[in-house]
Amino acid sequence: MQVSTTEFDNRGRTGGIMFEEQSRASVVSMWGEIDVSLRGESSAAIANAIERAKAVVIDTSRVTFMDSTGVAFLMQMYTYGTREGLTVTLPDPPPVVRSVIEMLGVDVLFAQQAQPAAVRDV
Repeated sequence: MQVSTTEFDNRGRTGGIMFEEQSRASVVSMWGEIDVSLRGESSAAIANAIERAKAVVIDTSRVTFMDSTGVAFLMQMYTYGTREGLTVTLPDPPPVVRSVIEMLGVDVLFAQQAQPAAVRDV
């Protein structure tokens, strides 16, 4: 069983997915609890990233809980992105994300060496 620290944003949500355009990459940031309630946000993030046609970095550094729906989002982002010729990375996921993707055997999809600072505009 995984325990999460519940925090709410200004709309009362306990998690979210946000798409951000940066000069060299599209960054999909995930935070809080990633579950089925974020289906619409995940679909929008995938569509925006594919449309933009730049490398995709999935930032899970602020994720506190992820269920199979969150893993499905990661797999869809990877599958659709690579199908379109994009590099899709998941740099340094936190233990809560790493354990779930390892348990389901999809960590090999993201066994890439990209570092978040190398892609982000700071």
